[in-house]
Amino acid sequence: MASAMMEALMALCQEKHIDELYLLDRLEQSLAQSYASLMHLDWGAKVTIDRMTGKIYVYKLVPIDDSMDEEGNYTEFEEIDVTPKDTSRIAAQHAKAEINAILRNAAREQIYEEFSQRIGDIITGTVLQSTPDFTIVKIREGVEAELPHFDRKRHPEERNERPNGERYTHNMRLKAVIIDVRDPNAQISQPVRGEHSRPSIVISRTHPELIRRLFELEVPEIYDGVVEIRSIAREAGARSKVAVSSLDDRLDPVGACVGPKGSRVRTVVSELRGERVDVVLWSDDPARCVANALSPAKVTRVVIDEETNYATVVVPDDQLSLAIGKEGQNARLAARLTGMHIDIKNESLAAGMFPKTPAPVEEAEDLVGEESTHRCEFVSPSGVQCRNMARPGSRYCGVHEKMALVDSAEVSDDPDSLI
Repeated sequence: MASAMMEALMALCQEKHIDELYLLDRLEQSLAQSYASLMHLDWGAKVTIDRMTGKIYVYKLVPIDDSMDEEGNYTEFEEIDVTPKDTSRIAAQHAKAEINAILRNAAREQIYEEFSQRIGDIITGTVLQSTPDFTIVKIREGVEAELPHFDRKRHPEERNERPNGERYTHNMRLKAVIIDVRDPNAQISQPVRGEHSRPSIVISRTHPELIRRLFELEVPEIYDGVVEIRSIAREAGARSKVAVSSLDDRLDPVGACVGPKGSRVRTVVSELRGERVDVVLWSDDPARCVANALSPAKVTRVVIDEETNYATVVVPDDQLSLAIGKEGQNARLAARLTGMHIDIKNESLAAGMFPKTPAPVEEAEDLVGEESTHRCEFVSPSGVQCRNMARPGSRYCGVHEKMALVDSAEVSDDPDSLI
């Protein structure tokens, strides 16, 4: 029987790619603890397994009197054979438990080694189970991830990575980014789900990196590095702002991200369950960058205090509520996007406050107009301006240059009105 058990162990080790010597050492340690408890051995037991026959020997440890060290601990023991008759039955039980434990630990370590290098990557998974505190998502066969959405008031040490308003049902497919991979060898005990530990991989649907990865999937120019996402500000489930720039002056980065008739950004919005996404043009000029970040509001003047990183923005009276946004959302996202403190004032209030402002309204308007002359000025009957770049020496792109000559009624001659 012992020989048959040994053959089965060796076959299993080869099938599961487990080190045979490591498994036998684990079995010997586990059996020694069990026999010491069952046989009430004061000084413990030692178990050896014959590597050829599989026969198990149990030895009682008896300390040698003159082997005590300075701290009062015995360093040498006499081994007395006390092998019971039913060692094979007990060994089989321990072998099953140890093999299962080794397989679980090996799987966790393999997952940790693979996915700890993929933090920030996007994954597509299928919802297996959703609880009030977290959702289990299947990435592939044998690999699961946890999307936590704990109540932070009751569990301040936990995460909430689910956007407001999202609910997940069984077999629903969703995309998320990996934000953490728990080390299986860490001594931190995790709450359990039934009889199993929580998955090692933690994913998020609220992280700004999710928007970056979604645009990389939908916009080839971003994936190739021609268009770069410079900054992202997000309030998950409600609204986000993305600032982009282009390494090619002939390519409009905003138009590339929006796509033909808005197809690309619409795909991103669909994956985010209807979250509004504003794509704006990034500029190395702080004033212009702040003005773009407050889109769709029109900005008259921007005054930058570089020492305090403070921006004072003047907008027309009828644009004040649009610049601030609902509950301050637009201004708040613009501040996060640019990394500046933004104070928004209407023209009526700012007229008496900045009589000596070095940047007059005309200069700010010329600044915006200069940017607009590089874009095609064709406007569709629905009032949407073409997002392509104008051809050199022309006010229109190659598509609309001839069309504008035929139907001048669809073209606006005032560049400032197109901003």
